[in-house]
Amino acid sequence: MVVGKKVTKESILPSVCEDDGDEGGKEEDLGGIASRPVSRPRSLYSRGSVDGQRVSRSPSHHQSTRMAHQDEDHMNEEDEVDEGGGIHPGDGQQQEEECVISDEDFDTDLELDRFHNERRAYDPTGQSSYREACKMLNVVPVSYFLRNMNQSELNMMHYGLGSQGTKALAISLVTNTSILKLNLRDNWMEGIGGAAIADMLKENCYITEIDLSENRMGEYGARALSSMLLENSTLFSLNLSGNHLDERAARHLSPALISNQKLQLLDLSHNRFGDIAGEILGAAVAENTGMKSLNLAWNCIRGKGAIAFAKGLEGNIFLRTLDLSFNGLGKEGAVALEEALKHNNTLEDLNISNNRIPFEGAIHFALGLQVNTTLRILKMSRNPMQSAGCFAILKSVQANPETAVEFLDFSDICVDQEFEDLFESTKETLPNLQVKHGGKINAVLKKS
Repeated sequence: MVVGKKVTKESILPSVCEDDGDEGGKEEDLGGIASRPVSRPRSLYSRGSVDGQRVSRSPSHHQSTRMAHQDEDHMNEEDEVDEGGGIHPGDGQQQEEECVISDEDFDTDLELDRFHNERRAYDPTGQSSYREACKMLNVVPVSYFLRNMNQSELNMMHYGLGSQGTKALAISLVTNTSILKLNLRDNWMEGIGGAAIADMLKENCYITEIDLSENRMGEYGARALSSMLLENSTLFSLNLSGNHLDERAARHLSPALISNQKLQLLDLSHNRFGDIAGEILGAAVAENTGMKSLNLAWNCIRGKGAIAFAKGLEGNIFLRTLDLSFNGLGKEGAVALEEALKHNNTLEDLNISNNRIPFEGAIHFALGLQVNTTLRILKMSRNPMQSAGCFAILKSVQANPETAVEFLDFSDICVDQEFEDLFESTKETLPNLQVKHGGKINAVLKKS
């Protein structure tokens, strides 16, 4: 036996309304018999299926008719979607997936997402990459570096970066576009850190001046930096002072100096270059076509090395400033420089202080100075050439009508009255000439 159910007024289904005039709200017991056929062909989405239900008559013909029309409009919309869009029962999830796949902007959205990801990944200062590199290499980030990565000049002397800290720094500097001058002096980076900086400079085209002095890079770092100089075209100042460089490092640097035409200032002072290195670097200097300033002070270039380097200077036509102080040129080096001064017509500033040049060496050097027309500044302090050697140098300047000499430095060399008289007469023809010396001999004797 099927028990009938009561349906309230609000649950009246239009498809079962048959008496328009019944307003009493009386219920009709269907007695478990299936309801009358629907008023239109049943659809899978039809609301007319009320099998086995007890339904009540609609009390209002107007309300019943309005609800019927609303139901028909809704069903017509569903039928239209079913006919035009191909929607079938149970396929809602499949249809939703098909809409996503058939979206005409599907590829464009992926491209935009990729573009935004690339924009987020690009960091012109390199801060994010520096933090990640420090985490990867297990080093503490330098807060000063993070605060000043957007400056054009960055001074990080004595920060104790070490090789790992230098690696992290180099990784972030690959994409940095702000820093133009970088000072990393005395950071104990050694060869590994120097190689990391060299790799960075192969990619970074903004840094133009870099100071890597006092970092003990040795041959390993010199080899990496030499390879960089063969590719880099923006760096014009490089300081490698105090890096334990010897003749093996010189062999790596030589081809770089010959090929690179952009580097203008190179500091190789306070290293371990000896005679062999002097020969190697001399040949490179003769072929170089871009360098304007070279510092080789505080090395051990002497004997054959000094002669070979002077011969290289003779063939150079670009170098303007050369510092050979605190080497061991001696008489042989001074004689070789005589020939260099006779043929070189570009050198303007020469420092050969503290090179054990005796009086005989000064005489030969003066012969070259007597015909030179470009040298403006000459520093020969702390050489054992005595007052006679100073006198010979000054005399050659006076005898050269085309001389360009403006400053002579004879510091720590005492001169006699004869030198003073010569200087006074030279001032008549060269009023701008300045001479510095260690004082007059007589005055020194009185003080002692």
